[in-house]
Amino acid sequence: MENPAQTESAPGLVSRRAALDILTLVRGGANLDEALERCRSFGELVGPDRGFARALASTVLRRQGTLDAVIDPFIDKPLPKRAARVTDILRLVGAQSALMGVADHASVATAVDLAKSFRETEGYAGLVNAIARKITRTGKNAAEKAPERSDTPGWLWRSWERAYGPAVAKAIAVAHRQEPPLDLTLKRPDDAGRLAEALGAEILPTGGLRLATVSNVTELPGFSAGEWWVQDAAASLPARLLGDVRGKRVFDLCAAPGGKTMQLAAAGARVTAVDVTGDRLKLVAENLRRVSLSAETIKADILRWSPSEKADAILLDAPCSATGTIRRHPDILYSKSETDIAELAVLQARMIDKAASLLKEGGVLVYATCSLQPEEGERQVEAALARHEELAREPVTAEEVGGLTQAVTRQGDLRTLPCFWGERGGMDGFFAARLRRK
Repeated sequence: MENPAQTESAPGLVSRRAALDILTLVRGGANLDEALERCRSFGELVGPDRGFARALASTVLRRQGTLDAVIDPFIDKPLPKRAARVTDILRLVGAQSALMGVADHASVATAVDLAKSFRETEGYAGLVNAIARKITRTGKNAAEKAPERSDTPGWLWRSWERAYGPAVAKAIAVAHRQEPPLDLTLKRPDDAGRLAEALGAEILPTGGLRLATVSNVTELPGFSAGEWWVQDAAASLPARLLGDVRGKRVFDLCAAPGGKTMQLAAAGARVTAVDVTGDRLKLVAENLRRVSLSAETIKADILRWSPSEKADAILLDAPCSATGTIRRHPDILYSKSETDIAELAVLQARMIDKAASLLKEGGVLVYATCSLQPEEGERQVEAALARHEELAREPVTAEEVGGLTQAVTRQGDLRTLPCFWGERGGMDGFFAARLRRK
């Protein structure tokens, strides 16, 4: 409960208060995107304050293990549950001082004011002041000594070691520590040179554009004209595996928020975008309108959906743990568990079976997930091929995915990792396999 006796008068307090409120919503079960949308104090911010609040909350989530290693030496006994917010206040101090280079006096003063602004934490203001001052003296050194695996839950780290080996697991963890760049997919690839110059962006080997940092996407050149949409470079690859889709009937299953639907529509496909959530499907429609592209949108559970005719091609971007997007959604580190993976794998298998039944003879099915877990990718496809004699793997080539040789597996599937393109800022982790109906 807020303490009405306190006012947010200290410089920079409003942005730090918003960051704390975002963290509180995430601790309550919201994902980061939901928290950003629902957080009233964040919604009232503009300009640099808004960018700082988001970066601060994201840094705490991304580097929570490291920050706890910075804080723990100064806490003699666990804080009571009702004072859990104190821990996040101290994490905010650690993030600013040890990781973001913010002036120590500002991070300490605002931390004390934050503690005083809630009745359940005002009694800890003195403790916050004392620990915050210690953090500013020792935090940077302690953070630098924290091992790479500090910010990754044990079950995830072990799964990546088994799947990719210790060196790659470490590289993935390092990539997750970095704030990701902004990638754009172009409506017309031929506009790459002109838009790159206008945006000050790099043209990627996959044909998209990359910007290092952006404060407000809607103010960028080309947004209002609908010349591009935000989409990680790795996320843009699965749709390309369908090949030439001009004039073909294509189902985009689990389509929201619509990046792949727009890719397919821009390539000339007759797209039917299906999603079970009405609000998310509205987002697909809104995105299509902004870029002046058209596609049929259908609200349906694909397991129960019965279209009037089968598809020439299907893109199934199945619900998954999204562990490949931790760079952008660090809350996933703490919101997912091994149980979730097992439950999602069952759903994914059912969706593959359904998608296969909706495909014409000779048609292509691309199964994709933004997950680093083999249970949701490689193993899922091997099991599907064992169940469906009518399906055969059609290997991916490096030329189809911007020359990303390292992303093509020995089996011929696509597997990107966050540590790929490290010198460019990395990419999301994605899996995709192309299956053709005989």
